[in-house]
Amino acid sequence: MTGKQRFLKTLRFEQPDRPPHFESMFELEHEAFGLRFPPRDQWAGMGAAEKGRAIAQCMAVYERIVERYQWDALAVYWPWGDPAGVRAAKATFGADIAIGGMVGGGVLSIDGTTDWMEFAVTLAEAPERLQVLAEEKCRAAIRQVEAMVEAGADFVFMPNDVAFNAGPFISPADFAALVTPYWERQVRRVRELGAIAIIHTDGQIMPILDQLLAIGAHALMSLDPMAGVDIREVKRLTYGRLALMGNVQCSLLQDGPAAAIRESARYCLEHGSPGGGYIFSTSNTIFPGMPLENYEYMLSVFREFCAGRG
Repeated sequence: MTGKQRFLKTLRFEQPDRPPHFESMFELEHEAFGLRFPPRDQWAGMGAAEKGRAIAQCMAVYERIVERYQWDALAVYWPWGDPAGVRAAKATFGADIAIGGMVGGGVLSIDGTTDWMEFAVTLAEAPERLQVLAEEKCRAAIRQVEAMVEAGADFVFMPNDVAFNAGPFISPADFAALVTPYWERQVRRVRELGAIAIIHTDGQIMPILDQLLAIGAHALMSLDPMAGVDIREVKRLTYGRLALMGNVQCSLLQDGPAAAIRESARYCLEHGSPGGGYIFSTSNTIFPGMPLENYEYMLSVFREFCAGRG
């Protein structure tokens, strides 16, 4: 079974030979391979030839990641949101793994808010202005979605952090007016184009889980255990309608100990993988500063679990 076949099978809520695995981002390329992605602050000023060389440099890193860590999919996170990166990944990996593109910033969110006082005042006194902003974000995201799928993306990864550890960044009622309908339109466009939509948010999502279901995505990531999100309960509520990705606790991958990493990974696998509908990953990303050996230990637990299934 290829990685792409495994990825698609679990999204159909069928049991693959093992749960698929990939991470939304892996930023330890120097620690793992002695390689570097091109400098991000130089991307905007690159000419066509220089950009082509930079994309080839990205693909060299991705090839190492996919080979060593046996990823079943790749969301092209650098160059971020660039269809050229998706086209290069499709040419590099063919149909062996699922290839996706990043389309973030499509809805009002925590990461898209810079002045919280202004946001709060506008929400209370002139919410129609936020509707205008939400519409602008939605239309821009749909244009990006169309470009990604035209470039060959099998899936679109849509990160928008809309919850803190204590709960959603706005009330569920405001969320229903200002976020859900706009995210749903973007996901609907992904589906119309024949691609897969994966939505991402950190934080405590349970008060808005029904709305995240209503968005109509194929999968939801990150199922944040640091915010008290329990994959066993979320799977009980969503199975057959929304696949899940993530839930291995990132703070444990940062700080350990190994026994806690094992416990978190096993919990995710034991409660997420039965019956399909689960992609194994951390609850966020493999971020700079995380000890590489902790991610690799998490994968050793994963391999042990998969071997035990046979």
